[in-house]
Amino acid sequence: MSIRPTFTRRRVIATGAAAAASAAILTPSSATAATGSRLTPGAKPTVVLVHGGYADSSCWNGVIRELQSKGYTTIAGSNPLRGIPTDAPYIGSLLDSISGPVVLVAHSMGGTVITNAAAGKSNVKALVYVAAFVPKVGETQGELIDKFPGSEVQAVSVPVPYTKSDGTTGTDLYLSKDGQAAFAADVSTATFQLLQATQRPFDADAFTYPTQAAAWRTIPSWGLVAGRDKTIPPAAERWMYRRAKFRKVVEVPTSSHVAMISHPKTTAKLIEDAARASR
Repeated sequence: MSIRPTFTRRRVIATGAAAAASAAILTPSSATAATGSRLTPGAKPTVVLVHGGYADSSCWNGVIRELQSKGYTTIAGSNPLRGIPTDAPYIGSLLDSISGPVVLVAHSMGGTVITNAAAGKSNVKALVYVAAFVPKVGETQGELIDKFPGSEVQAVSVPVPYTKSDGTTGTDLYLSKDGQAAFAADVSTATFQLLQATQRPFDADAFTYPTQAAAWRTIPSWGLVAGRDKTIPPAAERWMYRRAKFRKVVEVPTSSHVAMISHPKTTAKLIEDAARASR
């Protein structure tokens, strides 16, 4: 099945996209970084990992294990998944709490968040995009996911109305139990079932907010293309990374959208490359 969704304000409720993670995970070493302790000169940067929709921060667990084994302080930040006006300042405040250099990593729609959140943050030394959106100023995620055919996530996204704080009705998008082929085809059924059960939805309006800043224009960036991605088409990932003139792009030909789960070693190695280059 090949669906080319159009993420316009009128049709966004019927559409899905993006991936991964929620509640913040602070390891014992990362807690020190987040509370403001100074890193010694030449120390390894703190790696901050930002998820997209349809999961929680545990999607980074395999990558975190790899990075911690190499001595990296890691924080899996919790992305509110409400859209740029909420998500970017929230992640920005986390970045402000960290003393010393940061390598900022994002998956899927988390890429839009870090593109905005990292702007003007002098401690962010590198950006890493894992099967992620890389918008320029004025672009929406809806425009980018519709630029190339191949996304199949629309048909497996479930709209659920919710009441916002101002009393208006919003729409959250959840990944259905039938979403494995479109989202995480190269993980086990048991792994997908756990991911789907613990997911965090995203507000459908997140696909309609124009990007306000493009941190990748001034911060060196790296990218991973998921070669069998059926959420963000691989062609879109390649095009965005090429446009942004990333320093290095690796492609995992067999990877689904959740490359950080199915290929944690490759993902961690790319992050290490960025970290070494930023020191």
